[in-house]
Amino acid sequence: MEINISLARSYASAHADTERFTVKSSLTFLLLSAILVFSNSLTAADTTAAPPSYADSVAAYQGKQAGSGGPRISAADREIMARAKQGLAEHMPDPGLKVGTKAPDFTLANAFGKPVNLYAQLAKGPVILSFYRGAWCPFCNLQLRGLRDALPHFERHQAQLITITPQLPDRSLKQVKMDGYPFEILSDQDSEIMKAYALYFEVPESLNDLYQRNFALDLADYNGPGRYVLPVPGTFVIDTHGTIRAAFADTDHTKRMEPADIITALENL
Repeated sequence: MEINISLARSYASAHADTERFTVKSSLTFLLLSAILVFSNSLTAADTTAAPPSYADSVAAYQGKQAGSGGPRISAADREIMARAKQGLAEHMPDPGLKVGTKAPDFTLANAFGKPVNLYAQLAKGPVILSFYRGAWCPFCNLQLRGLRDALPHFERHQAQLITITPQLPDRSLKQVKMDGYPFEILSDQDSEIMKAYALYFEVPESLNDLYQRNFALDLADYNGPGRYVLPVPGTFVIDTHGTIRAAFADTDHTKRMEPADIITALENL
């Protein structure tokens, strides 16, 4: 009898444990299902909501700068900046490669020192190629953050974003860590790719002096010794055959291609 009672108790205990395990498993399953549904809804929202607006970001930034008084720049320094801007516009009236052009191939190191080849990436899908000035440029940062936020829209078209800057890889690595950029940032350390895409220019000495005097900015600290060079900011949408299907470049460094225009170009591939 004692043996039977013991067996009964063991059975009851095991049965209770099984029920508790079943309940826990059911709750876990329901929780995981809820998380999955929520995650899917976020993904759907990311690709159905309007893409971020670069123009809106610039307007907000400039409004904030105006409200804070912004950096103090003398009339003489403003004249230096205006002359440099006009000189660049006259020297490069129509910068950047044009739609229909075959995109020049290249291999450049990314922020981690790993080589990345353009046409190897094109084998995976279209590429959005964007040249920017550097981590020190507030308008570049506004653009990059907008492009990052628009990535779900780009990925719907199997497109990937690749950016190019003249700055050293360690400067790019700091950007990746600070802003969580999941896309490639490549360093054009000999300026050959900026030249190949018709975006390269050398910064006038007067403007370099102004940068150092007013903003404590020495481009050589970012680009390497003696490299006072920049790209005209430009963005190209390249199809899998290597043909540029959309392009935007402007010597006014505050102007950039909108994410919405990039998406339109991808839709038309």
